[in-house]
Amino acid sequence: MADAEEDYSSLPLTDRVTHKIWKVRKQAYEDTTKEFEKSGSESDSCFRLWLNDPSIWKGIVADSNVAAQQEGINCLHAFLQFGGPNAGVRSRPHTIPALAEKGIVSTKAATKAKAIDVLLLYIELDTPAPIIDDLLPFLSHKMPKIVAATTNVLFTIYREFGAKTANPKPVLQQLPKLFAHGDKNVRAEAVNLTVELYKWLKDGMKPMFFNDLKPVQQKELDEAFEKVKGEPAKQTRLLRSQQAALAESAAVEDEADEPEGEPDTFDLFEPVDVSSKISKDFWDQINSSKWKDRKESLDMLYGIVNVPRIKEEDFSELARVLAKSMKDANITVVIVAANCVECLAKGLRAAFGKYRSIIFVPTAERLKEKKQNVADALGAALDGIFNSTSLADVLEDTMELLRHKNPQVKLESLRFLIRCLRTTRVAPSKPEVKTISDNVTKLLADTLEATRTAAAEAMGTLMKIMGERAMNPFVDGLDDIRKSKIKEFFESAQVKAKDKPPAPAPPPAAGPTSKAPLKKKIAPKGSTTQSQPNRAPGPAGAGRAPPDDSMTPVKKAPVAQKLAPKAQASKLGRKPQPALASPTRAAAPADDSTANNPPSQPKLSLGNRGGLTSRTLQAPQSGKGVETPRAADVSNFAAERAELERLRAEREGLLAENMGHRSEKEKLLHELSDIRLQNAQLIEEHTRDVLSIKAKETQLLRLRSDLQTAEENLEKKQREVDRLKRELARFSRASSPAATDLGDAPGHESFGGYPRERTVSATGLSGMVDHSQRASALSRPRNRSSLAGPPSYGLDDSPSMYPPRDGMRSPISDSGSSREKLQGQRSDSDARTSDIADPNENWRRAAQVTSQLKMRIEQMKARQHMRGVS
Repeated sequence: MADAEEDYSSLPLTDRVTHKIWKVRKQAYEDTTKEFEKSGSESDSCFRLWLNDPSIWKGIVADSNVAAQQEGINCLHAFLQFGGPNAGVRSRPHTIPALAEKGIVSTKAATKAKAIDVLLLYIELDTPAPIIDDLLPFLSHKMPKIVAATTNVLFTIYREFGAKTANPKPVLQQLPKLFAHGDKNVRAEAVNLTVELYKWLKDGMKPMFFNDLKPVQQKELDEAFEKVKGEPAKQTRLLRSQQAALAESAAVEDEADEPEGEPDTFDLFEPVDVSSKISKDFWDQINSSKWKDRKESLDMLYGIVNVPRIKEEDFSELARVLAKSMKDANITVVIVAANCVECLAKGLRAAFGKYRSIIFVPTAERLKEKKQNVADALGAALDGIFNSTSLADVLEDTMELLRHKNPQVKLESLRFLIRCLRTTRVAPSKPEVKTISDNVTKLLADTLEATRTAAAEAMGTLMKIMGERAMNPFVDGLDDIRKSKIKEFFESAQVKAKDKPPAPAPPPAAGPTSKAPLKKKIAPKGSTTQSQPNRAPGPAGAGRAPPDDSMTPVKKAPVAQKLAPKAQASKLGRKPQPALASPTRAAAPADDSTANNPPSQPKLSLGNRGGLTSRTLQAPQSGKGVETPRAADVSNFAAERAELERLRAEREGLLAENMGHRSEKEKLLHELSDIRLQNAQLIEEHTRDVLSIKAKETQLLRLRSDLQTAEENLEKKQREVDRLKRELARFSRASSPAATDLGDAPGHESFGGYPRERTVSATGLSGMVDHSQRASALSRPRNRSSLAGPPSYGLDDSPSMYPPRDGMRSPISDSGSSREKLQGQRSDSDARTSDIADPNENWRRAAQVTSQLKMRIEQMKARQHMRGVS
């Protein structure tokens, strides 16, 4: 099952959110919610799928599994919260019916509360009217619990946003139907809704519905109205538009209330010419080999430049000298040089910015000095350089210093960056924010504690400027400890710059400018009809602009030329230019002299335009001469309009193509990120497999070592067993009579130091051997000789058929009775010789001898133990 779940994660997101297994859907909702929360802006690629196909949300909100539905509604809430108003407008038609039928009536309290919060968020993003209109049909639903839940949602809407923001009229019209409902829960919710509306509308709402209620209901409502009559109604939740207006007004108030601090008196001072006060000895003394001479020259320079305002001149040579002094071996010289740089930057202000490239890097590289007075002087000089420039000017050099090999330089450069972020009044751009974040986050893992703290403070200050959401992509990969530290500095940071959202783009100016010529083009119609006898010239002339006296009248073009625009276009080889038509152009009378003359070629530079002198005051002889120019103007207008429509269509096509390219690019980027994620997962799996193989190899080696140790222990035990067997044999030999005592016995034989009867048959010895072999399979046999045959005996055989001995004392220690025992053994041997033909008797005697031998061995061990203890 684990392998199958891993396969599900590789499916496209659209397939996972519609999968038949609810766990797969639930996991897809959770992953999508995390993507929304990590987004940097509303235009991120994670919102594109849901904006392009918002109908997916309908199945998510109405998921058949309650656990998956809860995560789906949470996902929708995150989509609206981080996706902005566009997300709400696009998804609203698909989700509100599903929320009303499945969300607000859920059996889980958390799901129900989140569904209501989603509906309130829809209102917050846009306006209440569309959401209320979508909810009103559910007041007539056949299921009472849906009617009651919808009424409760309307009550919450008016409680949060108020009746001034949300129009109460559509709901007031539905109240009689709610009070007439058969379900008591619906009627109770209707009472709550009516009381909430009364807080805002007071008695003015009664004529709309009060007379349609039963007397009992009227009395109940009157009592409820009396209880809340004195309570003030207040809106507790604002729309996004209201929040923006409130924030703007608050920002204006804050700027007005912000203390101005010390007044800027820089312009009150007269600029001082410091270059004329620098003596020629300064240039010789500053290059002296003695550090005292160099310091004296810089002290003299400090006294000259320490003025409120310095006259702007060329200080390039002086800046190079000060940059060289920053590298001086004597730190006293460095401190005085840094003070001179600070005074120059303060006295010149913006004019000192052109010397930044000369002096900034040498000053910053000298931050490697660990003495505090040197660091303070250099820091003040760098602050003066920054105040004369901007954050963008010093950012590149500062980022290089953050990668310096000297830890002290990195630390002081970080502190300088923090001061810059606090004092800058211009928020950094997004590329600058990325550059700062990428370099500073690397220092969060620095080996020096002070550097790590300074890096966290820099990130917190930058977050204060840009906002938490804009910095989420840069702090997302950090651990919780670093995140909490950055959050602490973020809360306590004091900055002067705030990142403002981009202002909405102004409406395109092409619309009004394109319509202006059209209005101007239509104007000649009124002017041409002015000469008609049936229309008064007053109204038409009143709206005409006064003629321009600067226009030089040109020769009047014949009427025949106006009547043949197509012939003119064919002669010129191109379409007539619309610009040639003038709003002041009027139709010329068609008299006989001009009609008989051939049309002259018009001048292309001036066209047919003319002043008042080119117009005729004679009325046209027929309507044909007037209507023909009007038709030409209309055709020109139609041509211009067609051209404008064509350009607009081309523009729309280009915009659509551009959007297609952008979407394709974003799709490729998304695929690239997915491939990178899969690559990382494969690398992680490969690493896990390698570690697993190494662990199994280590376990195998350990088992082999344990096996070898067990074999060695087994071998030791085997040797111990052999040794004990030899000890047993030795004890047996020690407990038997001496061979010299038994040498003359006629019926016995000396066998390994133990007495044996000569009359024991081969059959009896063979049975004894079989008995001893069954007793122990690990014994090593030892051949023994006898008169009856060559039977072999092992060390662990049962004791031999020795004659019974009286007592448990060894015959060796008890030498006094050895001869008597020998005589007894001989007599026993004579008795056994007579019974040699009976095998059962032999077995019986062998068992007796064996038991006696065992008892003697135990007694010997006990005596030896007693000796060792004593």
